[in-house]
Amino acid sequence: MPERDDLPPPDAALIQGFAEHLRLERHLAASTVEAYRRDLTQLARFLSRARRSLATAQLYHLRRFLAQLTTLGYARASIARRVGSTHTFYRWAVARGALDRDPSALLGRPKVVSRLPTVLRPREAAALVEAPAAEGADVADRAVALRDRAVLELLYGSGLRVSETTGLTLDRVDLDRGRVLVLGKGSKEREVPLSDPAVDALARWLRHGRPVLAGGTRSRWLFLNRRGGALGVRDIRRLVGRYGRTSSGRRVTPHTLRHSFATHLLEGGADIRAVQELLGHASVATTQRYTHVSRSRLFDAYRRSHPRA
Repeated sequence: MPERDDLPPPDAALIQGFAEHLRLERHLAASTVEAYRRDLTQLARFLSRARRSLATAQLYHLRRFLAQLTTLGYARASIARRVGSTHTFYRWAVARGALDRDPSALLGRPKVVSRLPTVLRPREAAALVEAPAAEGADVADRAVALRDRAVLELLYGSGLRVSETTGLTLDRVDLDRGRVLVLGKGSKEREVPLSDPAVDALARWLRHGRPVLAGGTRSRWLFLNRRGGALGVRDIRRLVGRYGRTSSGRRVTPHTLRHSFATHLLEGGADIRAVQELLGHASVATTQRYTHVSRSRLFDAYRRSHPRA
């Protein structure tokens, strides 16, 4: 990616100020702030080529930007995200007095087809989380297997986001009470129950696996990589994908396990408001997506089982 210093200084300053607002005032995750920054940097570069800036852009310049994205083959969801970033930026800039008008006020957002989340069957989820085998002669390999089992149990058994899992520190896990204190989106904390298998997996990781990877370091992070550093988001995505291919041959992501957690709770009769709290959703409307998944399974069962179906 080209360096950001190729932007005109006024645009670079506006984007930096907006990013600091998102980080310091709205307390958004670093990855979310970076996504906003990328979207606006892309827009600013387009405007610069048209001899315009974020301050002098007109509505038709913004529409031309979206048209170019369409021509380049961007998905509707990607374009819709950039529209959202543009709206949010200009509202902020006008509210703080950096700009005197919002050229994006009439900018439409493309309709995005809502796809139901991928969900594992309970047997598939169980096979995946139980896939890591802490066997073999290599001590480090056994420690990694214990770590991976604990990570998978948390993702599926407690419905944690991948970023929430990597952000866990030792002091946030209470095995005696079977709870974990999670720092979610917007720096909001919530206490989430641990399943019995998760408690067992975490206890074995802390007792037999973590000391091996930690070596002589005194890291506060719950999950460590082979070098003793904090386990990262990409590390977890890779390990989930690897065990998913091994156990079921399917493409599985950490969010697949979170979707499965929510759907299996609802199918088991859990109240949607309780599931909302467990997931850390700000709105119950987000949680309601999982009721559609459950309903579709009911209809599948009906079609397979009823003689008149």
